[in-house]
Amino acid sequence: MAAAAVRTLGSSLGKNIREVRLHLCQTSAASKGARDFVEQHYVSLKKANPDFPFLIRECSGVPARLWARYDLGREQSVSVDNMSAEQVAGALKTLVQSKP
Repeated sequence: MAAAAVRTLGSSLGKNIREVRLHLCQTSAASKGARDFVEQHYVSLKKANPDFPFLIRECSGVPARLWARYDLGREQSVSVDNMSAEQVAGALKTLVQSKP
């Protein structure tokens, strides 16, 4: 299911948003889904969007959170703590489709 959500995004990341940041902890159980999402889908997202800034920020003890930056510097974030890779993909899809 996560792969399907990532495929539906395709190269549409840059149409609605300017940047995506994923903050996660390298070791915590709460960030496991975020780490799994990166391992499984980062390469395909970057291949489909080679010039789009999709940033991974690792910091010990930080809660997993997905950030989207839109036009005019507006940002929106959603917690992805304790989510599976599929749920992280769904959260990304929601952020891409929303217009704050």
